[in-house]
Amino acid sequence: MNWLILASSLLSADGDEPPLATITVLGRRPEPLAEVAVTATVLDPGAAEPAAVHPNELFDGVAGTWVSRGSGQEHLTAIRSPVLTGAGACGAFLYLEDGIPIRPAGFCNINNLFEVNLDQARRVEVLKGPSSAPYGANGLHGTINAVTGRVEVEDAATLGLTLGSEDYYRADLSYSSGSEASAWRANLSGVSAGSFRELEGYDQQKVNLRWDTMVGSAEVSSTLAATNLNQETAGFIFGLDAYRDPAARRSNVNPEAFRDAWSVRAASRWSWDLEGTEMSVTPFARSSKMDFLQHFLPGKPLEENGQDSVGVQWLMSREREDWSWQWGLDVDLADGFLRQTQAGPTVGSAFLVETRPAGTHYDYQVDARSVALFGQLSRQWHEDWTLQLGLRAERLSYDYDNRWLTGNTRDDGSSCGFGGCLYNRPADREDSFTELAPKLSVSRRLSDQGIGYLRLARGFRPPQATELYRLQRQQSVADLDSEILDSVELGYRRALGEGRIQLSAYYMSKDNFIFRDSAGFNVSDGQTRHRGVELDWSQVWGRWQADAVVSYARQHYGFTVGAGESIASGNQVDTAPEWLGRASIARELGTGSARLEWVHQGGYALDAANEHFYGGHDLLHLNLDQQFGQWRFNLRLANLANRRYAERADFAFGNYRYFPGSGRSVFLGITWRQP
Repeated sequence: MNWLILASSLLSADGDEPPLATITVLGRRPEPLAEVAVTATVLDPGAAEPAAVHPNELFDGVAGTWVSRGSGQEHLTAIRSPVLTGAGACGAFLYLEDGIPIRPAGFCNINNLFEVNLDQARRVEVLKGPSSAPYGANGLHGTINAVTGRVEVEDAATLGLTLGSEDYYRADLSYSSGSEASAWRANLSGVSAGSFRELEGYDQQKVNLRWDTMVGSAEVSSTLAATNLNQETAGFIFGLDAYRDPAARRSNVNPEAFRDAWSVRAASRWSWDLEGTEMSVTPFARSSKMDFLQHFLPGKPLEENGQDSVGVQWLMSREREDWSWQWGLDVDLADGFLRQTQAGPTVGSAFLVETRPAGTHYDYQVDARSVALFGQLSRQWHEDWTLQLGLRAERLSYDYDNRWLTGNTRDDGSSCGFGGCLYNRPADREDSFTELAPKLSVSRRLSDQGIGYLRLARGFRPPQATELYRLQRQQSVADLDSEILDSVELGYRRALGEGRIQLSAYYMSKDNFIFRDSAGFNVSDGQTRHRGVELDWSQVWGRWQADAVVSYARQHYGFTVGAGESIASGNQVDTAPEWLGRASIARELGTGSARLEWVHQGGYALDAANEHFYGGHDLLHLNLDQQFGQWRFNLRLANLANRRYAERADFAFGNYRYFPGSGRSVFLGITWRQP
């Protein structure tokens, strides 16, 4: 069954040791330094069968988290935050694979999760709030780490097939083999999916290879990951409550839209035990490319972007009876590019036609260098108390090279009317950002079954390359600062017999919030405030199990903008539901189980002025599975009540806009495992 589990065991093998004593989070080696005072959740994707069709389904079970589903595999992430949009929105979250960022700090992708094989990961760790000291830039609101895990020594194979509504076909293969000295594993996944919407669908392939071996005294783990996505995209539907209209919800007003993307990542971690001090060195390399039609913009320009990068992580750690320390160095060198071209003239008003001409809008290259030092110390005293201190210092430098005409002119150098062309290309320049991120936490064992903790942390995200160099109108220089988020959190967790509970309350203040003002300039003088409470609970009674995750959050703007879209200090941040929740009840049935799941999404404001709203929705899902020897059969009925709802709602340019949710869907999964 698809149980949510905490990163630490609820009970030790013999039941005598206090449960929930530590949570091992985002480790770079097999035995990572534990961070006690942290709110983290670990997902077991392998327990979800059929596999999740979209990351939205996987992360529904994490309190305070919403991965909003767009078209196909597109999505926007929220972790203790609103759903953020815009060029740098993806920079608010850090995405890792085996502890290594999947992209360089300044080149995030707002749909980052489709570049990771979540469904075949050994586990997926979710750390909420600012990241710990070993992980810095972009770990602002939260961090997601997909862990491939060490290879089992015994030969093992898994073959899965999933068939679903709207021409959904999926095949998964996993095979591992080896010995204590050397073992390898291959994971392969392929999906071909249609949609209830017209001319929408995608094909996606993912591959992960891992090899664990010994080279002399070094323990070596090498990984290779590759993904490919070819998607036919459907955009928003328009009109108040259009998601309820049978014809509108199936329509696709952008049948020409597409997204093609691929990524490759390789890493090799070398670890040594040096007389009680562990050292690891991890060189890595990454490459990605994406082409997509910006159907949501007048003129529908084509964007092509990509990045190539190499780097190394160096880590030293040592543990004693009552203390442990960890320090290291991260270096990341990247070369990225972006081109935006428009094939034909813009259709619309005279202003749009004149200011958005056909031709090349942007063509630039950015070389980026990131260097970071960090340290983390943990000290235990009086058996019940633990103090942890951490500090990270990081510097990110950009060298920007404009490869087209400087300024906001047409291709031939002539000026546009109405004050100039919209797209402005800055002259060559260099920018750098240096940040310090301290962490402090105190935890106390309150009983044999529980722990309470206080955590103070700072997170940061430097401006992304697109925020600095993809400018508009008369802005020739974007004088931006790094976004800074300060967080204070109180938490409590304990075991409850054959269950557990985790409670947390937090307050976060974000300064230098980057947004586009009414003049079309990228500025960083915004502030937002975030506070909330979260509950994660599970309990087993014989053959029955109940789970619930609930979060309540209030997120507000801390500044006022009078022109353009009105923002008043104290307004709710748009696309930030106050309530999010998931609850399920499950019953073992012989060698199988049945689970009924309820997912709740509260209402939220659709604009910063808080003048338009979406009322929220509730969904029911039913999952049945049965084991017959090496075979497992699973039937999932999604949206059991056939509810008409919006995956995400918005109000812009005078229109209500929605991504409509799918109706009742059926998925049948068949899995064979050996041994």
